[in-house]
Order: sequence, then C-alpha cells, then structure tokens
Amino acid sequence: MYAHCPNVDEKGNYLQAKANDPRVTPLGKLLRKTSLDELPQFWNVLLGDMSIIGPRPHPIELNEVSEGVIENYALRYLVKPGVTGWAQVCGFRGPTQTGDAMQGRVNHDIWYIQHWSLWLDAKIILLTLKCAFWGDKNAV
Repeated sequence: MYAHCPNVDEKGNYLQAKANDPRVTPLGKLLRKTSLDELPQFWNVLLGDMSIIGPRPHPIELNEVSEGVIENYALRYLVKPGVTGWAQVCGFRGPTQTGDAMQGRVNHDIWYIQHWSLWLDAKIILLTLKCAFWGDKNAV
C-alpha cells in the first residue's frame, strides 16, 4: 500500500483491503496475487513467533471488532498464527466483508485446530502453492 494511506474510515472502522483498492500500489497487487508478500513472515517463523500453517493473524483493529461479534473467535489463539491456513485454501482468503464470511473463516480455523495432522499440513502447503502459481480470486 502507499505510505500514509488511511487504515480506518471516517467513522473509525477498520478498512480491509478490497478489490481495486486505490491504496494498493501496482507492485503490491502483483505481490499479493502471487503471495510473494507473505515471504517476510517466514522471518517470524524462524523466530518462533509464527508457524507455517495455522490461523492467519488479523490486524489488531480487526481482532478487537471480531472478538465480540464472531462466535468462538478467541479459540484461534490456541495455536500460533500461520503464514497460510486451512481457511485460506478453502476460499476464505482476503477481505471478509460480512460477518458470515468472518464466521466461516473462524469456523475453518477451529476445524483445523481440532483436526491437525502432518498430512493436513502437507495438503495445505500443496493447496497454497497451487493458489500461488495459478492465482487466487480472493487475493486482493
């Protein structure tokens, strides 16, 4: 995104990136579409603050809004956040414009936590690579 662009609207609501968002640079669009913007997060994996697979971290502002509205939202904190996750490869990547979309993402995160296995992690990695190479319509 361009430097110093607003991350809240005039009412103080957090602004998620969306399709054709004027705050996103042309290079940023390419990096997002190919998931190359996620590479710096591997530093956090090396530091032990993140996992490769797990619920995607949300901006603090989005966490604050979602915790009181989305059922079982706090259960996502039972595991380390991940660079990619089950929700992302199941179509819940990108902005969540409705409460139902956010609830769907959280439900997938909880399902992942309950059903974790090495096989599931391998599947998520393969599906993530597929999305990176062939594109993801939800990547904005």
